[in-house]
Amino acid sequence: MILYQGIVEATDPILDIKGKPYSLREALRDEEYDKTSLVIGIFMTFYDVHVNRIPFPGRLSYRLLDPIDTLNHPMLDVEKAILDGLRLSIAESAEYLHRNQRVVNRVDSPYLDEPYFILQIADYDVDCITPFELKQNRSAEQGQRFSQIRYGSQVDLIVPVSSRYELETVQQTGVHVEAGVDPLVEIKTSQARK
Repeated sequence: MILYQGIVEATDPILDIKGKPYSLREALRDEEYDKTSLVIGIFMTFYDVHVNRIPFPGRLSYRLLDPIDTLNHPMLDVEKAILDGLRLSIAESAEYLHRNQRVVNRVDSPYLDEPYFILQIADYDVDCITPFELKQNRSAEQGQRFSQIRYGSQVDLIVPVSSRYELETVQQTGVHVEAGVDPLVEIKTSQARK
């Protein structure tokens, strides 16, 4: 289910969680990240298949980030709100975004002319995010399975904005999406480049 989506600056909050901003730099745990980006946060409940797929072809590499806490924080409040019919206050329920285990997957796309990122965030009862291949910098096709997270978890798609193309989201916030089936973004050649 899409929890949030929008274009944000690297230091602007994607969300404000209990008064604490959560920015792209914090999500990626990279103080040097400076790109304005489209961010789409997708929450997976225990009913979903937690196999993650490549949204757009390129060369895949990944980086497991050091944990902030010894244990992941629970995502149950978000999952319960989804199951109760979307009476959801992400700002009150998403503390896990600041703390939980994550893997940053970087996909270098020749078409986009720069990398985009797939951020995997684990729930408290998940002790690992499992890539299907440990090989770095490997070719990856659109729709190809590349990793898995068990139980409730979240994946964020982060695509830097460019003057070469326009990014348009095609799903509404709150919609349940299926990896490899439902498109998330339409990429159009920029009007300035035509």
